[in-house]
Amino acid sequence: MTTSRRTFIKISALGLGGVAASTSVLKVFGANTFMGDFVQKKTAKRLKRTATYCEVCFWKCAEWAYSNDNGEIIKLIGNDIDPHCNGRLCPRGTGGVGMLNDEDRLKTPLIRTTVNGEQTYREATWQEALDLIASKMKTVKEKYGAESFALFKHGSPGSHLEHLFKAYGSDTIAEPAYAQCRGPRETGFALTFGAWIGSPEPTDIRDTKCLVLIGSHIGENMHNSQVQEMSDAIDNGATIITVDPRLSTAASKSKHWLAIKPGTDIALLLAWMNVIINENLYNKDYIEKYTFGFDKLKEHVKEFTPEWAYGITTIKPEEIRKTARIMANAAPAVIVHPGRHVVWYGDDSQRERAIAILNGLLGSWGKRGGFYLNESVSLPKFPHPDYPKPKWGWEALGRKYPYAEMGITSELIKASIPNKENEFPIKAWIVAGTNLINTVPQREEIIKAIDSLEFIAVIDTMPMEITGYADVILPECTYLERYDGIRSATFREPSIALRQPIVQPKYNSKPAWWISKELGMRLNLQDYYNYNDYEEVIKWQLEKLGTSLEEMIQVGVKKFDRQTPLYIADGDEYKFDTPSGKIEFYSDDLASKGFDPMPIYKLHPEPPQGYFRLNYGRSPMHTFSRTINNPYLNALKSENKLWVNPKIANIIGIKNEQEVWLENQDGILSTFSIKVRVTERIGWDSVYMYHGFGHNDKKLSRAYGKGISDTQMISNVAVDPLMGGTGLRGNFVKILTEDPHKN
Repeated sequence: MTTSRRTFIKISALGLGGVAASTSVLKVFGANTFMGDFVQKKTAKRLKRTATYCEVCFWKCAEWAYSNDNGEIIKLIGNDIDPHCNGRLCPRGTGGVGMLNDEDRLKTPLIRTTVNGEQTYREATWQEALDLIASKMKTVKEKYGAESFALFKHGSPGSHLEHLFKAYGSDTIAEPAYAQCRGPRETGFALTFGAWIGSPEPTDIRDTKCLVLIGSHIGENMHNSQVQEMSDAIDNGATIITVDPRLSTAASKSKHWLAIKPGTDIALLLAWMNVIINENLYNKDYIEKYTFGFDKLKEHVKEFTPEWAYGITTIKPEEIRKTARIMANAAPAVIVHPGRHVVWYGDDSQRERAIAILNGLLGSWGKRGGFYLNESVSLPKFPHPDYPKPKWGWEALGRKYPYAEMGITSELIKASIPNKENEFPIKAWIVAGTNLINTVPQREEIIKAIDSLEFIAVIDTMPMEITGYADVILPECTYLERYDGIRSATFREPSIALRQPIVQPKYNSKPAWWISKELGMRLNLQDYYNYNDYEEVIKWQLEKLGTSLEEMIQVGVKKFDRQTPLYIADGDEYKFDTPSGKIEFYSDDLASKGFDPMPIYKLHPEPPQGYFRLNYGRSPMHTFSRTINNPYLNALKSENKLWVNPKIANIIGIKNEQEVWLENQDGILSTFSIKVRVTERIGWDSVYMYHGFGHNDKKLSRAYGKGISDTQMISNVAVDPLMGGTGLRGNFVKILTEDPHKN
């Protein structure tokens, strides 16, 4: 067994820092109803109210934070005028204070060192840590070029580091959320409608008559406004159709649950198109005016009958026809939801394109109750010189994927492993706000890349798995302790939201904007940081937008008038940003690059004998792996469980709550055990667990060893040939009833 050059260090062994101030669960949780009114009415005189927006997930709901004179945050409440939350926060949002008060937080800069032959970390000053990182950035730039220093980033901290890297001369930047989550849907919808879906999605759920969810777990992923609007839509009599091999929360609220065989979704989508076209259920005027390639699509789907799909999907033909007619009767107020985390089987851009085409057939794009035309406020860029032009970057690394529009995380990782054929070598990383070890599949390849690098710095609030591989660790303060960029997101009406510090940063932590600026100064990039404090940037931007920091402090959220229509009126001229200027059912562009111009169904691998397909999803109180240790959210769900069908449980001889281990098709064993949940809500050919659990760093005192990491079990990846997305649902596991690590 070879020895790794960069040993994983468990920060728990260091005994760093003190104890954080505590806040009771009763003070933190609760909807904006009785408790919210109580806080607002009874304590407003003695509590300070400060505007911010949430960072626990990407929805970034605007909220009011109430704090006392001791610098303790007592309550977080949604901002009533914010379209992202309408005054109501989800469990994650209300539990955001747990991030601030987690005593396991990273507390001071750390530098890797060797003591008595053992690698460990020692406490360092900010000056020492930043000097070391800047020195490494200079060395890499001199030896290999700035391009060889890569950035992996996520969330608000990522934008500050991205500015630093582009000023430094590197565009070797990737965000796992693209290739590991939403990238294929952006490709599929862009090829069809000429527009990305974006976040929040422009789904007019509030006014829809029919909502179709294909592997989209609204209610478990807790995308706030969508959950609220879906609830309202149900109350208003909308039909919910859910396609899922599991009886998800959304499926339990649906009039129609189609328990599809995993991996056969494109077959169902093609059969729906067949019914809608053959029965003339489409909007002929809409199709004639706004679409391209309808006749080719009609011919393409002619053989994809419900009877054909039944043999593939196990959904009965009458159910396929019934649900297709329901969609058509509701059109154009119908949404076939594009979903999130859509990297499944490697043909994901084509599956998303099938979803987009179906929406086009139903005439839902640009229509009330379908997809509205989103609009956002364009934030003015704070003045700085043009960025230098890199010799290569993420585009060069992903050049074999012609529709990639952002950095592909897995390709940057591959380029970090020495290879004679690699003309674009990566020699160092900065990782900001993303736990690559529990985010990206094929963990062994990540470790190999890490071991090959000359330097790694990690910026995070918590000692996640990735921090244990860093040469330098920088403790970022939480979103409640810092300024960040103004939130400007697409929605029905443009709006902006302010984030400002509610309390001073705890321990020796710092905001990402400050870290970025300090590194920039050390790299002689002063012209890109022509401000002393990020507050200056925010003030300047707000003034350019016709408002002020003083106004935003008072209101938190400001709405703007739309400059374009919300919907496409019947008969209006509208040009789509596609080569034909229309909705493209047939893509000449795809055909010219050697891809299928229209989606086709392809068979995917089945579980071997004795194995089950590993499916995974989201817990409504957690965001990926980042919140598992949160003291308040952990109290709601501290571990995941393995969903197993009763028939399978009986065959294997396992019972509810029994501890088991997993082994995947490549012989990878789960580090920890997981408790079984015997339930008929999952089919016989699959098992299911929540994502983000199974942390292996003891410093995470609440999360360590709780459940199994689904990412650990994903070693087989099916790559999307269009944009490089990594399909993760082709992995199979067998259930072990005895601890395999005892031998």
